[in-house]
Amino acid sequence: MARIKAGEITLGQRQWGDGPIPVLFIHGNLASKDWIEVAAQWFPPDMSVYAVDWRGCGDSDRPTPDDNYDNYSITQHAEDMLAAMDTLGIGCCHLVTHSTGGIIAARMQLIAPERIGRILHLDPVSPMGIRFEESSIAAFRAMEQSKQTTRAVMANAASSLFQADSFLPGKMPKFRDGIDHLQSMFEKVIDQTFTAGHGIWLGTPLNLTKEAESGELAAQMDKLVHETLIVWGQQDGIIQQADMRAMAEALPDARLVEVPGVGHSMNIEAPQMFAGYVAGFLSGIRPAPPACLSEGAGAPAQEPEERSPRVLWWHSRTA
Repeated sequence: MARIKAGEITLGQRQWGDGPIPVLFIHGNLASKDWIEVAAQWFPPDMSVYAVDWRGCGDSDRPTPDDNYDNYSITQHAEDMLAAMDTLGIGCCHLVTHSTGGIIAARMQLIAPERIGRILHLDPVSPMGIRFEESSIAAFRAMEQSKQTTRAVMANAASSLFQADSFLPGKMPKFRDGIDHLQSMFEKVIDQTFTAGHGIWLGTPLNLTKEAESGELAAQMDKLVHETLIVWGQQDGIIQQADMRAMAEALPDARLVEVPGVGHSMNIEAPQMFAGYVAGFLSGIRPAPPACLSEGAGAPAQEPEERSPRVLWWHSRTA
């Protein structure tokens, strides 16, 4: 896999396609650039899709965390992604995010709004952050020490791949029949997850809690003016429906799609469907910042006199 310089560190990077429309994929916590590997075969040919590992994940450097994990903050990850864009020669691109990648993108929007076109969020952590209690922090500590524990917990991030009754107490998640290709992909990402750096295991939940407690980013959602599609799986047990609806209502130009039959990670659970959303929202669209930014970076978009519903539709899954 390729590695690229991003400021003072080196990050893992992959590219699918060589079309004229640049798209940057920002993965979630304990994940990697490879989480779109299966879906990539269905991306449209007019795209160049770049995926970059966070610091501490995948093939990237794993800096020693400082005392407050500030060098693994959400803002730091956003700055790393922008530095990676510099190295890749990307001036402006669309963003596709998953999970915690969503709040990283929000920080990127505030830092460099002129470098971002449209944004597709898949089950994102919203700008409101997530507050983790000490018991949840303890769970991350346990995962860091045990691959078996990591696998059991991460199954909840791709719940539709598993038999529902195998999530009952005292059982280990068991794959559904007939999904061998997706099963092998899940096992690959678990192997990667367990190699994440210490700054990721504890730094991410602590920094997401800081975002939630400060409320500073949430208070600036009216400045996140880029055209946005939020796709949320109704079986997602990690990101709450109420947060997605609140995010869709607060962003100036956002719509929400709620998808039954899929959980937190459509990119792994239903990769062809995920690729379809990427294609439908981004293919044929040259990335350009919102027109309102010409009046001043981060200027709020003008709302229409009558707002259309922010929950756009429910998708009926057939496969």
